[in-house]
Amino acid sequence: MEKTRIIAIVGPTASGKTALSIALAKRMDGEIVSADSMQVYRGMDIGTAKPTEEEKDGILHHMMDVTDLCEDFSVARYCEMAHQAIGDIVRRGKFPILVGGTGLYVDSLLRDVTFGDVPGDDSLRESLHKLAEREGNEAVYRILCEEDEPAAKRLHPNNLRRVIRAIEMKRLTGISILEHEEQSLPLESRYDALIFGMAMEREVLYERINCRVDQMLEQGLMQEVSELADYLRQSKTSVQGLGYKELIESLDGKITEEEAIEILKRDTRRYAKRQMTWFRRNPDIIWLDTTKPMDQLLVEIEKKMKERWNDVKG
Repeated sequence: MEKTRIIAIVGPTASGKTALSIALAKRMDGEIVSADSMQVYRGMDIGTAKPTEEEKDGILHHMMDVTDLCEDFSVARYCEMAHQAIGDIVRRGKFPILVGGTGLYVDSLLRDVTFGDVPGDDSLRESLHKLAEREGNEAVYRILCEEDEPAAKRLHPNNLRRVIRAIEMKRLTGISILEHEEQSLPLESRYDALIFGMAMEREVLYERINCRVDQMLEQGLMQEVSELADYLRQSKTSVQGLGYKELIESLDGKITEEEAIEILKRDTRRYAKRQMTWFRRNPDIIWLDTTKPMDQLLVEIEKKMKERWNDVKG
């Protein structure tokens, strides 16, 4: 089977993935497939840093705005839809470029993970959701830490759906959700992927994150959250997007707006650190020095493409 060539650009939030991917797509006659677990939701635009139409500069983007806020969205559903999008891109003679910071989505797609039937326990899920409502997500996360520490290290406490699923998997099957995912790997992926990572000094990245949050607020993030609040409260997954939960709490008077903004900046910095920890484990990632000019980064990517695929012109 001839594998589908694909380039992936990964890295932490605010590291410049969007700008580089759009510039690369223009040079390669490519289209972009988002690998962001929150950009799939319609209406969550400012807070998820979706590129504007102006920023897209005519480049088609896929896997954004594909589901409603009140719907739960899984990595299995993401992979199913993203595989279809990539197939369509290739059939039309374009080059697929995967871009995002959700490591689970990137790995599951590129490794071609298959998601078989797994048992479920509605009563267990309901009890854990009620525990989170009473005592917060951290209370549920502590259970996971006790029952499946390796899985807990891979998941954020606020990713409640995944945390609950990991507890459920461990209790019902006796194996870690990580083991299940490993067992779900096919013998060989359908993709021949070149993966590039955005490397950046931590202090520089954190400053970029703080500036991005300020820009989001200037662009109307509070208004966006206010308009979406009722829908977000009904969802177990979309509300976990960075900032939305905290800003909803400020709207509800539980914390001040200033406190919510500081929590958002802090949690985004922490999230970026976890993203880098995830991606650093992947030995296949080619790390780019983001202090270099855009044109130089594009030349480096094209050089690696020629080394990997001898028939690449340029």
